[in-house]
Amino acid sequence: MHVVLLTGIWPPDVGGPATHGPDLARFLVARGHPVRVVTMGDGPTDVRPCRVDVVSRGLPFPVRYAGVAALGARAALRADVVYASATYAAAAAAATAARRPLVAKLVSDPAYERATRYGLFDGGLEDFQRAGGAGVTGLKQARTAVLRRARTVVVPSAYLAEIAAGWGLERLLVLPNPAPPPAEVEAEGLPPGTLVFVGRLTQQKGLGTALEAIAQVPDARLLLVGDGPLRADLERRAAELGLDGRVVFLGARPRDEALRYLAGADAALLSSDWENLPHAVVEALAVGTPVVATAVGGVPEVVQDGVNGLLVSPGSPDALAAAVARVLGDEALRSRLAAATRPSVERLGRDETYGRLEQLLLEAAA
Repeated sequence: MHVVLLTGIWPPDVGGPATHGPDLARFLVARGHPVRVVTMGDGPTDVRPCRVDVVSRGLPFPVRYAGVAALGARAALRADVVYASATYAAAAAAATAARRPLVAKLVSDPAYERATRYGLFDGGLEDFQRAGGAGVTGLKQARTAVLRRARTVVVPSAYLAEIAAGWGLERLLVLPNPAPPPAEVEAEGLPPGTLVFVGRLTQQKGLGTALEAIAQVPDARLLLVGDGPLRADLERRAAELGLDGRVVFLGARPRDEALRYLAGADAALLSSDWENLPHAVVEALAVGTPVVATAVGGVPEVVQDGVNGLLVSPGSPDALAAAVARVLGDEALRSRLAAATRPSVERLGRDETYGRLEQLLLEAAA
């Protein structure tokens, strides 16, 4: 089975799709399936488990998006199936042009992301599902039309599957992100009181809330692994809060390094205003680190409050600070939470998860 994978981000980018794409490609190639990737990037990539074609982000968006679709269509002519973890419209156009089946992995509501980016909507994901207006309605219709082109839509959480079902999508499969084998990760030596965030520095992640929470806990340090459009604003806010030395922006790092930071932390921190099921949360639990997170989206499907982490309401620096202070100040609690982390994600083994996805792609290709 020859697979063409279309994705919006790829290492050195940081984020769930940038982790998922290379990992899946390695798995499929090891299973004897040729894979070709078409993605967007700021420059060349050193992560090449297969052929990887990068369309420059320096091009205007319509040009680079059309470039992804065109490259994807040419690649799909020699493939059996197209798999998309983003760039859904480009993937649908490529699959249609090449007359190949499409399988899509849905990690968010693309209509919601565009609506917030364009200033058409400023509420939460769930409120967006009930929103109207010409611009919002048009984005919703375009999103659903594209995803209906897919034979199957894979979603990492039951939360997002329920939302997607409300769009009229029927061929939905809940398949959580796989957890890395814990034996592969060596913990980075970090000072006591260190929390680690891994992900894109975007509005969704609510990192302003995280900074305000850290400011309330004098013994807490925060390492942010990742980059994104809000980095300069967040650095400025950290300085305003007097967090120099306690909040460190590490920028984008290779996945193995990010995992080492997670393994060395007292806790992973997630302050998101909304989420699907973030890959970094599963990874933190897999390497034995409890999670302090907001109870949004699919997060409560893997983080159980008081069992393998602590959950708080979104948008509240005080609640997040109280949870941080609690996990850092109570060694017995921290040890009990840590003991439950790895068992809580044992069901999300890499071979089992990607094996199910491989079978799904084979069925579509057939």
